Amino acid sequence: MQAMARKLDYVIDTVPAAHSLGPILELLKVGGALALVAAPDGPLELPSFPLIFGNKTISGSITGGMNDHQEMMDLCGEHNITCDIELVSNDGINGALARLARNDVRYRFVIDIAGGDSR
Repeated sequence: MQAMARKLDYVIDTVPAAHSLGPILELLKVGGALALVAAPDGPLELPSFPLIFGNKTISGSITGGMNDHQEMMDLCGEHNITCDIELVSNDGINGALARLARNDVRYRFVIDIAGGDSR
């Protein structure tokens, strides 16, 4: 996080738990923007100085509809934006939930409804 301090224009926060926005705000350049797209289970800590002195903005959004998702996927395709996931088969869901409870997760889980092999 220190190596990326004040280098990002935009951050999308997908953390669905109470957390401090301070470290995330420190990643943003002056005039940067933070978008919250998850519903935390508790209040978020919001330090005012990085927000005010950095002229940064925070916005929130619920997940959009099909058109919004397609627009996002098109943008990612145009700019070669990818993500790392861990594919989980239907019969591996209980194991994935157990790993989540142990905080043994590196990537987002994606359920393979087509029935490919589990990784």
